[in-house]
Amino acid sequence: MEKNFSQLTVLFDDPFWVGIFECIHNNQYEVSKFTFYSKPSDVQIYEFVLFNYSKLSFSEASESENVVSRHINPKRMQRLINKQLRNSTITTKAQQALKIQQEQRKLEKKCYSKEQKLENKKRKFVLKTKKRIEKHKGH
Repeated sequence: MEKNFSQLTVLFDDPFWVGIFECIHNNQYEVSKFTFYSKPSDVQIYEFVLFNYSKLSFSEASESENVVSRHINPKRMQRLINKQLRNSTITTKAQQALKIQQEQRKLEKKCYSKEQKLENKKRKFVLKTKKRIEKHKGH
């Protein structure tokens, strides 16, 4: 059975407010992190999810464990929701996925900056040689 599940956790990670988006789609677990600089209201969070959810970059998908879903009594569901609200901590799986995503971005940035540095070096060399040739041409 396909399981689709999304969860947003907003917490204060000194000095900013952070939103952790966790998604399970076709038994693939993905996570994304977004920084809200000031404390977001419910309306701001709702608008963010409506307009910017598609722009989020999620971590690479990893397998999630199969959990059989069943009907839960509404009172029990309310107690579970209140419990999650009291304990708004990030799951270790989300932390691991975010760490992997951070490492990947770090490597990408390193490669990109290296390429930029080489291009800049080539450009300076070309300008320097052009200037030297112009000096040697005479008047």
